[in-house]
Amino acid sequence: MTFNFDEEIDRRHSDSRKWNAFAKDVLPMWVADMDFRSPDCIVDALRQRIEHGVFGYGNTPYGLIDVIIERMARRYQWHIKPEWIVFLPGVVTGLNLSVRAFCQPNEATIAPTPIYPPFRHASALAGCHQRLSPLKKEQDRWVIDLAALEEHLQGNERLLMLCNPQNPGGTVYRREELEQQLEFASRHDLIVCSDEIHCELILAPDRQHIPFASLSEEAGRRSITLISPSKSFNIAGLGASCAIIPDASLRKKFNATREGIVPAVDILALSAAEAAWRDGDDWLARLLVYLRHNRDTLSREINALPGLSMVSPEATYLAWIDASGLGLDNPARWFRQAGLGFSPGAEFGEPQFIRLNFGCRAALLDSALSRMRQAIDGLR
Repeated sequence: MTFNFDEEIDRRHSDSRKWNAFAKDVLPMWVADMDFRSPDCIVDALRQRIEHGVFGYGNTPYGLIDVIIERMARRYQWHIKPEWIVFLPGVVTGLNLSVRAFCQPNEATIAPTPIYPPFRHASALAGCHQRLSPLKKEQDRWVIDLAALEEHLQGNERLLMLCNPQNPGGTVYRREELEQQLEFASRHDLIVCSDEIHCELILAPDRQHIPFASLSEEAGRRSITLISPSKSFNIAGLGASCAIIPDASLRKKFNATREGIVPAVDILALSAAEAAWRDGDDWLARLLVYLRHNRDTLSREINALPGLSMVSPEATYLAWIDASGLGLDNPARWFRQAGLGFSPGAEFGEPQFIRLNFGCRAALLDSALSRMRQAIDGLR
């Protein structure tokens, strides 16, 4: 079976948030939304469900539950139980529920920085404090330095918010690094919310995703793991996600917090998720090959441009680019004026960075790089 990731699909005239965020002369390379057509297995599953013609309340999706259990065991040797799975209409929902379930307004969460903006927003919306642990660059990887945070703790921290693989840094955490995070959580008696939405987008062939909760019984006992097929199969608009919560008391509190506020997952989203995780692996394997090529091209070109540098991400289709060498107050705004729509680093906690989405056609990436070169040449 062949998959055409070079296909040009006009999204400008659709309801695409990504493609309608900027003026028409700006290339949108910001939000984590790929430009590729989702695999046929998802389209076929949706078409079959739609042709039924009746869209009443759905029942417990036992088929999807079985698929998730099999997938966690096969890919990560993590053996989970059906009752651990809580379906959600989005991973961001899970982040917010975790904060509200396990932190009171006078208490605090801990998160790395830079970090995906909803980590920061979830604490603020719940009226909770947040301690930020800066990432540090070690051997061309962005890693969390929890030891540097120790002296700033106040004893009211309740939740450690992890992102594995890391967004925006693209880090795939090693076992020993996750064990250090577990030791920190255990020592400070923290619940751990681990966002693992990019776990299937591992670009480094010699790396393997390790779910935090799979480390040990202790890790599972104090954790909420958030997963979804939305990033890996480009179905973010359908909103099918789940929390995996091994501990019954944590699960009860999590579910009580959502009661009456968070709706059940859309029946079409559940159909898409089951098809993706059951039949989409061939498509996903070819996607990873394409993304690796884009990543390698981007890393080579960015690191050759004056004023820019980036660490080659081990995972995700997102590049975290240091633009501090350009000497600009607002690099994202300056690039937008040059026809490039990037995510501003300030949203992640680092104003001198930009985040670039390379989940696009190679030709579009080449166009973006050409615009970047021209803009920097003009600056010099």
